[in-house]
Amino acid sequence: MIKYLRTPEKSFDRIVGYPFHPHFVKVDEGLEVGEGASQGLQMHYVDEGPRDADPILMLHGEPSWSYLYRNMIPICVAAGHRVIAPDLIGFGKSDKPIDISVFSYQQHMDWMQTFIDKLNLQNITLVCQDWGSLIGLRLAAENKDRFKAIVVGNGMLPTGDQPVPKAFHLWKTFALYSPWFPISKIVESGTFKKLSDAEHKAYDAPFLNKKYKAATRAFPKLVPVSPNDPASEANRKAWKVLEQWDKPFLTTFSNGDPITRGGDKYMRSRIPGSKDQNHQTLQGGHFLQEDSPQQFAAAINEMLATK
Repeated sequence: MIKYLRTPEKSFDRIVGYPFHPHFVKVDEGLEVGEGASQGLQMHYVDEGPRDADPILMLHGEPSWSYLYRNMIPICVAAGHRVIAPDLIGFGKSDKPIDISVFSYQQHMDWMQTFIDKLNLQNITLVCQDWGSLIGLRLAAENKDRFKAIVVGNGMLPTGDQPVPKAFHLWKTFALYSPWFPISKIVESGTFKKLSDAEHKAYDAPFLNKKYKAATRAFPKLVPVSPNDPASEANRKAWKVLEQWDKPFLTTFSNGDPITRGGDKYMRSRIPGSKDQNHQTLQGGHFLQEDSPQQFAAAINEMLATK
């Protein structure tokens, strides 16, 4: 039994620039009820654009939520696409288990697999960044027939077989042990721009107190950093699929991310679908959705228009 919390909807009432109607799907049943929650673990998602169009699945990472894509969603919808942007379990408007030990890489994979199964998503274009890439790239590899294209910005699928930047180890230690874990300030530290007061409030809105932050604390420790990590073998198997991936594969990394820098070239060297794509280097830090949302969205639209 898993105890979890659900952020009250009133916490999101005054968010600026996020006009999207909420949708929910249950990805786990029979869980112990947390404060103010109803039975069953539910995942929130944005679903905009024509329902008969092929979906663009935008996956956020750590410690953000679907609000991160607020400036990109309308641009892709205007081009005729359906955009689905879920909040990973523990983030945004999705339910938040309070015990950090509940979270594992595989558990997040299972939740997202249930999500695409219940929505019966087909012909998916994956757009992913940060942990959205760790989950999304494996999801695409394990459901190859359901995905038609992939766009990666500042993300990777690590197996633990390569050295990890020192900056990541520092971040992992901070996330696990720092008594201070300010969500919006962490996001701002990964951008070139300065977030407005409204943007700070939006990123902080899902996390009323430290009980709501277990997922944000857990993610860094779940990244495979050694060859015998629990997720390493599954990620290696995913790479075998990606090394045969001949569908469109586009990289849109930024020029100012110290942790994922160079990952775009590495993936292009291994994934055949990257050939002849208009790969781009966008201006920005780790959260390029904040620094270059129009350019990021335009790159997605261009790829889908020419594929």
